[in-house]
Amino acid sequence: MRRQWWIVAGLAGLVWLLISLQPILTPFFVSMVLAYLGDPLADRLEAWGLSRRLSVSVVFLLLFMLLVLVLLLLVPTLGRQLGQLVESLPAVLGWLQDSVVPRIQALTGMDLSTDFDQMRQALMANWKETGTFAATLLAQVSRSGLVLAAWAGNLALIPVVTFYLLLDWDRLTANLRASLPRQWEPTVRHLAVECDEVLAAFLRGQLIVMLCLGVIYAVGLTLLGVRFGVLIGLLAGLASIVPYLGVIVGISVAALVAFFQFGEILPLLGVIAVFAFGQLVESTVLQPKLLGDKIGLHPVAVIFAVLAGGNLFGFTGVLLALPVAAVIMVLLRELNDRYKNSTLYDAAHNGSQDEESQ
Repeated sequence: MRRQWWIVAGLAGLVWLLISLQPILTPFFVSMVLAYLGDPLADRLEAWGLSRRLSVSVVFLLLFMLLVLVLLLLVPTLGRQLGQLVESLPAVLGWLQDSVVPRIQALTGMDLSTDFDQMRQALMANWKETGTFAATLLAQVSRSGLVLAAWAGNLALIPVVTFYLLLDWDRLTANLRASLPRQWEPTVRHLAVECDEVLAAFLRGQLIVMLCLGVIYAVGLTLLGVRFGVLIGLLAGLASIVPYLGVIVGISVAALVAFFQFGEILPLLGVIAVFAFGQLVESTVLQPKLLGDKIGLHPVAVIFAVLAGGNLFGFTGVLLALPVAAVIMVLLRELNDRYKNSTLYDAAHNGSQDEESQ
């Protein structure tokens, strides 16, 4: 019993230490995720005859080329469309006030003009304040050499730490497994395999699904000529981390933009077709091939995990929320199986099994 209390105290101390060091842990957590994602590719290159160091270097070269490609092709387009969205916001609000609000008033008999006008003024004031705050914050960061150096240091740490973690990943996991108490090692290894399957399905599979959906939505909306098509498509792909949230948000925003832009029904049908095609590809190709039924996180659990992680640990918590939730799900599933096989759950059934075994 005393040993168990020491284990609980040690875990509590570890949690306290992680909370205390949270401001400096972000680059290390990001590096761990990147190393975990890149380890299977490095292992495959190593199996083809390359050395571990050369395999890791090839993985880093591929990641660097992908990052450069995204920066060159995607970031300018997103920045331009985001600027256009900011410029068109007053016109959109004016159209809603002049066209949509009177129709709602005619149908419901409610006077919404005053409330909407106040909401519009508050939104525009807050939007301007947000822009001013962002500009002020950027100016302060630029003037503060210490803060700027900390940001640059964290960014520079990520590739360095990722390289060394990826280089020694197999050795680190082997040493961790060898240090476990022998009576715990089979159980821990079994749970680790299940956690790895869930994490691999989520981190590799779900990210690829989100990326593919974002590309499908962005290309489809751009071909239709919808303004902000790339921005809406990628945001809908990111929102697809919660099932059906991406298509609901994306089709709502895209339909509103298309109707405001064209004023016709036919573009709305095109928007619906784009998102329907994306859902068809996801359900028939992406989900079965990349995810299967390994994750099993309920949409409500996904939302709660993201909000709880962000509230407890900020940006680091958002990054780690879903992987940690997936691991907790595996542990809870194991506890549930053990509970149902215990005398606490069904003493008569387990007692009869013991008598039969005797």
